[in-house]
Amino acid sequence: MEEILIPYGYPALFLLSFCAATLLPLGSEWLLATLLLQGSDPVLGVAIATAGNTLGALTTYAIGLWGSPLLFGRLLRIDGGARERAEHFYRRWGPWSLLFSWVPVVGDPLCLAAGVLRVGFVPFLLPVAVGKLGRYLVVALLVLQGERLLA
Repeated sequence: MEEILIPYGYPALFLLSFCAATLLPLGSEWLLATLLLQGSDPVLGVAIATAGNTLGALTTYAIGLWGSPLLFGRLLRIDGGARERAEHFYRRWGPWSLLFSWVPVVGDPLCLAAGVLRVGFVPFLLPVAVGKLGRYLVVALLVLQGERLLA
């Protein structure tokens, strides 16, 4: 996959980050790290990855708002149990739970549950974007710090 995505740089990072928050069980951190190690701008890389991943989460949220249970299972492969756990978690912690929308396995059901529960757009978007930005910032800082230590 590296050979396909790395030459496309930022557009590939956006697409992979988007897909990682929606349809496919992918990770985008490796591509951000690779681009940073190749000298890409860390601010731009973090911004693009955050935007792609946040828009992917918005897509999952929209599916929760307007989709059917068949769509949840077929498109997102989120079963009823995962959705119920996410809804319970959201009801308990409210919008703060969406700070964890970046966590693998948990994040997509949380975004879907927010849509199903008709969470408002701004109360959804702010914690999701902050959580995703935080993740990519940590990745970038670790990569850049590690590069300095190894140089």
